[in-house]
Amino acid sequence: MAEDAAAAAMAAASLSDDLEPATDRTRIRSILADGAARAGERVVVGGWVKTGREQGKGTFAFLELNDGSCASNLQVLVDAAVHPLAPLTATGTSVLVEGELKKPPEGAKQRVELRVDRVIEVGEVDPAAYPLPKTKLTLENLRDVVHLRSRTNTIGAVARIRHQLACATHRFFDENGFLYVHTPIITTSDCEGAGEMFQVTTLFSHAEKVEKELKENPAPSESDIDAARVVVKEKGDAVAQLKAAKASKQEITAAVAELNKAKENVSRLEERSKLKPGIPYRDDGTVAYENDFFKRQAFLTVSGQLQVETYACALSSVYTFGPTFRAENSHTSRHLAEFWMVEPEIAFANLQDDMNCAERYVQYLCKWLLEHCREDMEFMVKNYDKTAIERLELVSSTPFQRISYTKAVELLKNVTDKKFENKVEWGIDLASEHERYLTEVIFKKPVIVYNYPKEIKAFYMRLNDDQKTVAAMDVLVPKVGELVGGSQREERLDLLKTRIQDAGLPLEPYEWYLDLRRFGSVKHSGFGLGFERMILFATGLENIRDVIPFPRYPGRADL
Repeated sequence: MAEDAAAAAMAAASLSDDLEPATDRTRIRSILADGAARAGERVVVGGWVKTGREQGKGTFAFLELNDGSCASNLQVLVDAAVHPLAPLTATGTSVLVEGELKKPPEGAKQRVELRVDRVIEVGEVDPAAYPLPKTKLTLENLRDVVHLRSRTNTIGAVARIRHQLACATHRFFDENGFLYVHTPIITTSDCEGAGEMFQVTTLFSHAEKVEKELKENPAPSESDIDAARVVVKEKGDAVAQLKAAKASKQEITAAVAELNKAKENVSRLEERSKLKPGIPYRDDGTVAYENDFFKRQAFLTVSGQLQVETYACALSSVYTFGPTFRAENSHTSRHLAEFWMVEPEIAFANLQDDMNCAERYVQYLCKWLLEHCREDMEFMVKNYDKTAIERLELVSSTPFQRISYTKAVELLKNVTDKKFENKVEWGIDLASEHERYLTEVIFKKPVIVYNYPKEIKAFYMRLNDDQKTVAAMDVLVPKVGELVGGSQREERLDLLKTRIQDAGLPLEPYEWYLDLRRFGSVKHSGFGLGFERMILFATGLENIRDVIPFPRYPGRADL
């Protein structure tokens, strides 16, 4: 063992001789957390200049440096004798510097600052061309520079909040015995039955390729193929004659090789003659998807739920967390074409179990942010929503109100102090204004509404005994309305078949899903949490396009 370790050390040493030394960089967050306690310590720090200004008639400069590890900046002091100051002070400049941490003069707002004695690297910026000025840009304008907007205070804070919510998600499910399952992004089934799906196909690119190829090298005519067949016959006759004349083995082998080449040429010509420009269609006018990459229609998933159910029906408690897609031509502040969903699925669980899990999960996320993202949440309170932290505290500590859909409609119909834009009656899909009124005005806390009319819910939700409603539930929270949607799944084979057909969907693509009911069917439940909606709820931001790194919506798919 000692010899192995020595050999590994020698190999590493010889390898590192050819490489630049590793950068032992200290994160600004850890420096600011310790404050003056780290005074006297030498550190290497890297980051981007938020603001820079020359002082003392150009003898030194102050840089406000941020490396993304936290919202606050580290004040850095650089003498002109150490490095020319002009290239360092422009907003957006990146620097890697080394120096000693010092306690600033009495009365300074900083608890610690860095006195630089070595500038290691500089990434300069032309202030006239830099798209992010010191003055504040609107979030809407920042969407036009999506590749740079993460350098702003708001999008940086959102990124850290998003990261912590993702960490909390994995921590919660791991602590509760769930397994993380990666479900496919490409699917052949429609979970929602809405038909608003992005299609995945190579038919168009293949058609373009064939069209280009046929222009450069036209398909062979029937006479070309006939001529090639004549050559095959001639080569065949030549082989027969050589055999009859008892020619040498070498001569016969060469002739056979020529015959095989002629046959291959005929096959190629026949295959090329079948090439047709355009999309292939069947005789009935429908697209011939059997010629497509997957030999059938395929789409970008709208949900990983159906697939993750297969693992729930074997491993009990599972979840998936990934991107989902909806080809909905919507320009509202609440819709994206690509968004992330957290979707747990629990075997041997009824609707009550589902609601309990959803409530615990949402409360866990809120508590996690309060404990791990306080600085960024305070930034949101100061700049966007004064009630953001209060909202997290309320949801994390208050039991959720639970009411039936029928009761919710009854309460909303009796409202006299507000006129809703959407009329309230039994059977409607509750609008955001209804959901928010329930949670913000009537109950003043999170609400779980359950047992919705079957007509407005998906085919896989369990039909209740009243034959009118399904065992579905939505978690409603202040600010955004619906945050979570879930249900007990229909585990009865015959009823599930009927529900699929009633939804106008073909049975064939769902045969695998029906197999879960044919073989060891089990009562199970699950829900989906819209990850971006959770970030909207937490931060108080108004537009969902500002809480996902690279927003996709009608007309925009930058980067």
